[in-house]
Amino acid sequence: MSSPAVSSRDLPHPACDEIRLEGVLHALSDPMRLRIVRELAGVTGELSCSDFELPVTKSTTTHHFRVLRESGVIRQVYRGTAKMNGLRRDELDELFPGLMAALLDAAARQAASPGD
Repeated sequence: MSSPAVSSRDLPHPACDEIRLEGVLHALSDPMRLRIVRELAGVTGELSCSDFELPVTKSTTTHHFRVLRESGVIRQVYRGTAKMNGLRRDELDELFPGLMAALLDAAARQAASPGD
């Protein structure tokens, strides 16, 4: 079996055994990154970076995606000129059973409650 060619546009991702709980929790501790993950969890497949409307600068948005990718929470791939983002839900659920469901449920409840 041959491996796919590596291009300069391939983005580094941690292997499943390199994903650490503290890295995932750190990545999800930021409200903007949690918002990105909630949006990805609500779709099947991938979303491009331009599908997200975040109230931050483009450079800050890029930083948030990089933190999520480097922690193992999302996978980013180029499809043509678009950078596509997908939640690594199956891998995260295997590594940390129930964690993503609990975090996403808590984030949804918090978003729905008035005040703060």
